[in-house]
Amino acid sequence: MNAQEIRNSYLEFFKQRGHAVVKRAPLVLKDDPSTLFTGSGMQPMIPYLLGEPHPDGLRITDSQTCLRAQDIDDIGDNRHTTFFEMLGNWSMGDYFKEQQIEWMFEWLSQVVKLDMSRLYITAFIGAPEYGIEKDTEAAATWKRLFEAHGLSSAEAEIGSEEDGYARGIKDGERIFYYDGSKNWWSRNGSPETTPVGDPCGPDSEMFYDFGTPHDPSFGEYCHPNCDCGRFMEIGNNVFMAYRKVADGEFEPLEKPNIDHGSGLERIAAAKIDSPDVFRISLMWPIIEKLQTLSKKSYDSNTTSMRVIADHLRAATFLAVDGCVPANKEQGYVMRRLLRRAIRFAFDLGIEQNFFEQIVPVIADLYASDYPEVAEHRETIIAVLVKEEKVFRQTLRKGLQQLTKMATQGLTGVELFTLYDTYGFPVELSTEEAFKQNINVSSNWREEFDAQMEAQRNRSRTATKGEFKGGLGGQDLIHLKYHTATHLLQSALREVVGPVFQQHGSNITEERLRFDFNFDRKVTREELDQAEVLVNKWIAEDLPVSYTMYPTQIALDMGAIGPFGERYNEEVKVYQMGEGAHIVSLEICGGPHVDHTGQLGEDGKTFKITKEEASSAGIRRIKAVLA
Repeated sequence: MNAQEIRNSYLEFFKQRGHAVVKRAPLVLKDDPSTLFTGSGMQPMIPYLLGEPHPDGLRITDSQTCLRAQDIDDIGDNRHTTFFEMLGNWSMGDYFKEQQIEWMFEWLSQVVKLDMSRLYITAFIGAPEYGIEKDTEAAATWKRLFEAHGLSSAEAEIGSEEDGYARGIKDGERIFYYDGSKNWWSRNGSPETTPVGDPCGPDSEMFYDFGTPHDPSFGEYCHPNCDCGRFMEIGNNVFMAYRKVADGEFEPLEKPNIDHGSGLERIAAAKIDSPDVFRISLMWPIIEKLQTLSKKSYDSNTTSMRVIADHLRAATFLAVDGCVPANKEQGYVMRRLLRRAIRFAFDLGIEQNFFEQIVPVIADLYASDYPEVAEHRETIIAVLVKEEKVFRQTLRKGLQQLTKMATQGLTGVELFTLYDTYGFPVELSTEEAFKQNINVSSNWREEFDAQMEAQRNRSRTATKGEFKGGLGGQDLIHLKYHTATHLLQSALREVVGPVFQQHGSNITEERLRFDFNFDRKVTREELDQAEVLVNKWIAEDLPVSYTMYPTQIALDMGAIGPFGERYNEEVKVYQMGEGAHIVSLEICGGPHVDHTGQLGEDGKTFKITKEEASSAGIRRIKAVLA
């Protein structure tokens, strides 16, 4: 069973058990700029886990593409990737722990047919200081299933990760209790850091033992949560059973939820009994193509080939979802992924254009399961190939800059500038300096690493104070600017015509930002006309409401949505105005104010402060309520 078959079997398994199969959300959630990307399978589901009814019912399943760019510079080991798929199933107040665990055991053992003797389980040790009991219920269910399978299942109380390194695993142990740092789910970590008002609960993770030797540099003894690579987490069952009502106080939820996520790539690796996720059917064809192009072997060039395969897979799906390389935010991360792939291609001796040969391989791996990949195949290739050509020109400029910098020798700061601005990997810079007999400063390494760490910290931090969609932090000012963004789009469509598509928005407490594709600058006269319209609609105090519609009906009735967005079978359509006077009709997750007059409170008016180019063919407008 390959990765594609594992994905399809999971969706079919839960479909047969009453779950609605929903489409993946895009990697860039247009109404949630609090995070750059969809970074987990449950992220698009948070509004429903927080209580909003899901249009498809109480049981949901999907395979969600995810992207985590926080540790982009660390990609290259056997199990971490920036892009991955999470197989998910959810119960919104329907079934709970026992049923979830039984189904996961059945799917892993009877459908995927993993060697269950190599499956290890973790559970929550409890937090008596908060009145939260040890999760013996989950452990007892796992124990019953393992023993029915003829497998020993002794329990072990571990506590912290450090306790695990000091204790290790005893014979016969299979179920391990960890504290809140490992086996408690909330949007902000352990019980003590869970936000007041949020649902939360214990979780039970599933680890696969690949049997590789323990690396004592991580700790004296190995245990399921060890980072040495022997154990790989393949899935997590979250039992959302509580709500934090005050500091130190939790109450049981009337209707607890299930949130499950399993890593497709990691389960596929377990199925082929390889701790190297790059050998699975969704990755290995990319590696094989790289071996052909470079005439070098994977075993001798592992890191470079892993980085290229991972980064191009991530960039391909970003392109599918309407993202383009740019110098800010998601586009900047996409550009970094592509340029790092090119830089590592130098290590393989691939110095000519190669995206046009690799990207089709990636597209073909996903085309049959994700129709949007097949639909946009040629556009995806064109976007990425264009970026490669531009960057190779930049590399040539970087080589010239290196020579200019070298008059006084190269420091770590200058080497980082070559890396960050011109895309020169530090190894390439130092090699080139050696060839040209250029002096390089002696721990330059220390200076370079300090600059790299500063950049990583910037990458880990999303923009402070941004609108959080359904994720909380929904102050009235955020809702006002979100509503104003809809009005701005409607006004622009009246002034310049419906000839553009939204390419993203960004909302803070201070202003809104709206990006759209347009082939020229919007004139000040046109901006003034748009301002007048928005302020007119604010003064009319129009009602704001939403209705759930089947997607095709929503589109047929003229509801508009962002470029690159894909939708479930039913969508929210927000309407501003009523009867014959509807000024805005958009597919949107919300939320918004209740009536447009709220935007004009305290005598405020809508004002466009800036119109500029964001990237090739994309215009950007910033506006305020002042």
